[in-house]
Amino acid sequence: MKKSFYIILISVVALSLGGCDTVKSLHSKYQSQATVPADVFGLGSGVALDSTSIADISWREFFIDPLLQRLIDTALVHNTDINSARIAIQQSEASLAAAKQAFFPSVVLAPSGSVGSFGGSAASWTYNLPLQVNWDVDAFGSIKSKKRKSEAVLKQAQIAEQAVRANIISAVAQQYSTLLLLDQQLEILLATDSLWKISLETQKILWENGKSYSTAVNQMESSYLNVKTSIVDTRNNIRQMENSLCCLLAITPQHIERSRLGSYALPRRFSTGVPAQLLQNRPDVKLADLAMEEAFYNTQTARAAFFPSISLQGVAGWTNSAGSVVVNPGKILLNAVASLAQPIYAQGKLKANLKISQLTQEDLMNQYVQTVIEAGSEVNDALADCQASVEKHGYYQRQIEVLKLAYVGTHELMDNGKASYLEVLTAQESLLNAQLNEATNMYNGAQALIALYIALGGATR
Repeated sequence: MKKSFYIILISVVALSLGGCDTVKSLHSKYQSQATVPADVFGLGSGVALDSTSIADISWREFFIDPLLQRLIDTALVHNTDINSARIAIQQSEASLAAAKQAFFPSVVLAPSGSVGSFGGSAASWTYNLPLQVNWDVDAFGSIKSKKRKSEAVLKQAQIAEQAVRANIISAVAQQYSTLLLLDQQLEILLATDSLWKISLETQKILWENGKSYSTAVNQMESSYLNVKTSIVDTRNNIRQMENSLCCLLAITPQHIERSRLGSYALPRRFSTGVPAQLLQNRPDVKLADLAMEEAFYNTQTARAAFFPSISLQGVAGWTNSAGSVVVNPGKILLNAVASLAQPIYAQGKLKANLKISQLTQEDLMNQYVQTVIEAGSEVNDALADCQASVEKHGYYQRQIEVLKLAYVGTHELMDNGKASYLEVLTAQESLLNAQLNEATNMYNGAQALIALYIALGGATR
C-alpha cells in the first residue's frame, strides 16, 4: 500500500514540476472585466464626468414624496417577487456551503452483519463496524474552481434581488405617478364641467331669446356630455389603478392615500455630475460581469479535467471477520488506498468541453460590452427626457394663461352676440387640451426621473 502511495505522490510531483505555470493558472482568480468607456453616455449628453459617485444615493432621494415612500416600504416588505428573490439567495448560499465542504473528506459509518451455517454446523455471526473515509485531493484546482463558481452564482442571486427591488420601487413610483396624473385629469375635467355647464346655459338663454339656433345648443350640449363621459372614465381608471397598485403592494383593494401631481427635481447630489463608473452599479452590468466570472471558472474546471484526479480512501473500524476466518473477540481493521486517474483518451470530449467554455467566455464578453453601451444610451435618453419636460413646463403654463384669456374674451363676445358658439367651443377645447397636455408633461417628467433612477442602477438602499 505504501509503495502505491509513493508512486502516486511521485507522479503528482512530476506533473506539477513539468507544468508548474499551467497548474498555477488553474488556481488563478477571475479578474473583473468591468470597464466602462469614457464616452459611454454619448456626445452632447450634457453629463459631467467626475469622481463623485451617486452609487450610495438612497431611492428616497429620488422619490421625496413621503406618501410614495410609505407605499414603497410596504411593497419591499410584502411583494411576492422580492420574497422569492430572497429565497433564491438562501438557496445559493446553501449551494456555496456545500461547495466549501468539498475540500474536506467525507466520512460514512457503514455497519454490516451476517449469520451463516455450513453442513449443519452451528451458526456463526460476523460483523463489521467500519468508518469509511474518502478525500478528493484538489491538486489541480478543480474543487476550488467549483467553489468560486458557486460564489459567483451567489453574487448573481444577490444582484438579481437588487434588480427586483429596483424594479418594484420603480413600478410603485410609476403607478403612483399615474394615479396623480388621473387625479389631475379628473380635477381639470370637473372644472371644465362647471365652465361648460355655464356656456350651455348661456347658449340656451340666447336660443330662447331668438339670438341663437337650436343647432348651437345641441352642439354645446354634445360637447358638455362628452366631458361628463370623460369624468366617468377617469374615475373608473382611478379605481382600476388603485387596485393594480394594491396588488403590487400585496394588500387588499383599498383607497391609496396620495398627494398632488407637481413638478419633479433631480436628487441634489446628482447635480455634482454623473461619473461613468456608476454604470458598474447597474444590476444588468453586474450580472453580465458575474456571468463572465462563472464562465471563467467553468473554463478552469474544463482545463483541470485534463489532469489526474487523486483520491485517498481509508477504512477504520472493528470486525470479527478476517477473510474466511471468524475470530472472537473482534479485531481492529485498518485499510488505506490512494488512487490516481489520468485521462488519456476521452473521445475528444475534454477538448470539446474546453473549447465550448472558451467560446462561451468570448460570447459573454461581447454581451457585456453591448450591455454597457445600452446602459449608457438609457442614461442619455432619460436625461434628455428630463430636460425636455422641464423646458416644456414653462411653455405649457404660458399657453394655458393665454387660452384662459381667450376663452373669457370669446365667451363675453358670445354674450354680446359678437361671436358664434363654434368660436366658444374652439376656445373651450383648446384650453382643455392645453391643461391636459400640461398634466401629461408633468407625468412624463416623473416617468423620466423613474427611468433615470433605473438607468443609473436603481439605488435600493
